[in-house]
Amino acid sequence: MLQEIRQQSATLRRTLERGLRGVRGLERRLGKDRPRLVVIAARGTSDNAGQFGRYLIEITTGIPVSLAAPSVVTLYKKGLDLRGTLVVGISQSGESTDTNAVLSNARKRGAITVGVTNEPRSTIARTAEHILLVHAGEERSIAATKTYTGQLLALYLLASALGGSVRADDLRRIPGSVEAILRQESRIAEAVERYRFMSGTVTVGRGLNYANALEFGLKLMETCYVLAERFSAADLMHGPIAVVERAFPVFVFAPPGPTWPSTSRVLKRLAELSADTLVITDSAHAKAIKSTRAIEIPEPRLSHAIEDLYTPIPYIIPAQLFAAHLARVKGLDPDRPRTLSKITRTM
Repeated sequence: MLQEIRQQSATLRRTLERGLRGVRGLERRLGKDRPRLVVIAARGTSDNAGQFGRYLIEITTGIPVSLAAPSVVTLYKKGLDLRGTLVVGISQSGESTDTNAVLSNARKRGAITVGVTNEPRSTIARTAEHILLVHAGEERSIAATKTYTGQLLALYLLASALGGSVRADDLRRIPGSVEAILRQESRIAEAVERYRFMSGTVTVGRGLNYANALEFGLKLMETCYVLAERFSAADLMHGPIAVVERAFPVFVFAPPGPTWPSTSRVLKRLAELSADTLVITDSAHAKAIKSTRAIEIPEPRLSHAIEDLYTPIPYIIPAQLFAAHLARVKGLDPDRPRTLSKITRTM
């Protein structure tokens, strides 16, 4: 897991440069048949990437996005009228049976279909009309890391193909930001010692980084056996914050941009409750929350950071490192979580 986390800057560069060339055919198709709706189907980590895609596509293109309920197809055997719709399936292995069932059904019912995968010879690659490949190489750890960030990058390319306000030059700066964060691994490894005996937590994000709250919580559950409840900053305040008490561990993604004001209010409330809060944020905002521990993201060399549009990939890196090192101090093997396998098939 740690080796694959450290490979991500190279993986992202490879995925971006090959993707920029390979996405042109899809861009022409979508320019000719602009969808009125996008539907995303995925499971597990790929589903968390899909949550990111939902925010990204709606923010940058104005096209509404829905997350598929695969059971409608696989269990209830119902088809939908998908004319004028783009259906996107996301699967690291390309062998997620229910994701592929959604794509297959969608092609029959008039949708344009796109598969996002790390495996060019997989079932999803044969099922979807268009493929966006993640060029991560083999991922051996059961806990997906480099394929998750590769999927996020592929979704940026998809948003661009849909006419979204995503700039290639800004995407090219992301691997450098990832490298800068990876250089802080030793500091992150030191921070996990405090949480050696943690058994339950809450992870929090909002907007584009809500997906990272979902993904960080998943990594804590599958590699560290920590029960992690995962919320948007807004949903946390609508009841679940009642579980937070003195010294209760809470992890918060707090990038600059439009989500900062509401997230900062959550941080203030957590401080009032004396929660044990660790925030992933930039240096400027870390200074504004002096009473809270922070993992500081080096200042991104992006054009004015464009609010928080390009923060999700850099911001998940410290969370991945945290989960991997926490598993280590707990005496667990994050590469072989109990009861899990690399490919999960559900219907």
